[in-house]
Amino acid sequence: MAVLLDTHAFLWWCEDSSKLSPGARKAIKDQDCFVSLASFWEIAIKVSLNKLRLPGIIDRYLADQMSLNGFEQLEISFRHVIRCASLHRHHGDPFDRLLVAQAQEEKLAVVSGDPAFDACGIKRIW
Repeated sequence: MAVLLDTHAFLWWCEDSSKLSPGARKAIKDQDCFVSLASFWEIAIKVSLNKLRLPGIIDRYLADQMSLNGFEQLEISFRHVIRCASLHRHHGDPFDRLLVAQAQEEKLAVVSGDPAFDACGIKRIW
């Protein structure tokens, strides 16, 4: 099964953080992994607001990490955006709502430490 990485899971994997659970680490190592453009958008916003610091220039860092780790970029499609309209309000974060829609549409499990995903009808790995 392929998995979709939540933004924090992607960042923690890239920095080899101990915050990443053993189950998440195994899933990322063993599965085909996707990172949504929504996560890149979230990262860009946090970098611009000085809420997140990356160890390199954002465009180069993200591209390098995607390549080094063999992750695939998941584009945002019309189907994904429209699916957001039918989601229950289990999760209010717009980035996470888009990840839920993408996971549902693409039949992907989500690697995330956020238990709010559990009520969204998708498989969460942590």
